[in-house]
Amino acid sequence: MRRNRQLPHIKIISHRGASGHRPEHTLASYALGARYGGDFIEVDLVATKDGHLIARHEPEIGHTTDVASRPEFADRRRTLTIDGREVTGFFAQDFTLEEIKTLRAVERLPEVRPYNAEHDGQYEIPTLEEIIDLAVELTEQLGRPIGIYPETKHPAYHESVGLELEPPLIALLRERGLSGPEPRVPVFLQSFEADSLRKLRELEVPLVFLLGAEEPWLRYTTPEGLAEVASFADAIGPAKSLVVPVTEEGGLGEPTSLVADAHEAGLLVHPYTFRSENHFLPPKLRNGDDPTAYGSFAAEYDAFFAAGVDGVFTDHSRHAFLAREVFLEQG
Repeated sequence: MRRNRQLPHIKIISHRGASGHRPEHTLASYALGARYGGDFIEVDLVATKDGHLIARHEPEIGHTTDVASRPEFADRRRTLTIDGREVTGFFAQDFTLEEIKTLRAVERLPEVRPYNAEHDGQYEIPTLEEIIDLAVELTEQLGRPIGIYPETKHPAYHESVGLELEPPLIALLRERGLSGPEPRVPVFLQSFEADSLRKLRELEVPLVFLLGAEEPWLRYTTPEGLAEVASFADAIGPAKSLVVPVTEEGGLGEPTSLVADAHEAGLLVHPYTFRSENHFLPPKLRNGDDPTAYGSFAAEYDAFFAAGVDGVFTDHSRHAFLAREVFLEQG
């Protein structure tokens, strides 16, 4: 049965912007995500050498910028251990903001999104300040709230290298009027690390605990675990398979009890990440063999909307918006 009570509250979270249409984490991607119907600009935050918060998928920036092609930075390439995993490349922590601003974004998944790769080299790497300014500007232009949804990326690692993410994030949001119960534009803050969310609690904005589909996060998917989450967060952002699993036959299975259990604990549910290309869809929702072609993405949205989710992280905000419109009309 559809949970009509939830329908007006389904939020479209533009995952790294309209990252199915422009290189992720660029102002162009964020703006397009909002214009395509997104309610929130989703941002991954990492820190520069001089402590500025910038938007990149990971501390390693070699796969999302043109830094590897810049001979002046060749000596910055090195190998680090981040959260127990060895990573080789170029790292934001080794660059000042002034140096970061000389780089340009490139498409992270060119084999799946070749059209995006045509925009390589066009866009700067944005700071959180610039993203906030954009959200305010879009709110005025579009006549509806466009919020921000920042994630602290690898916060414990950042703290270990003397670049704690939470203090500058708290200071900036307070300075820009984005803390407390009535922020200038809507705000959610997210992290895979509970300790980071506990540090951010003083801002009095909704907090989202992200849940991977494996340990150590699985223990939080039980009623007891969700009750613990409710002590430091206001929502969960689970991997999609924790809400609607994919069957052995490659289709969508029956929803789990996670949404109902989370709502019982007083938590919103925003699963991640919806993508329209065949490459990312369950086998039975694919359209042919071309990994770059769009499949039956509307069927996936419909299953999750029917399961009662409160929002979705999506690379294709327009597709989510249209699917929501159809679902609401039918609901």
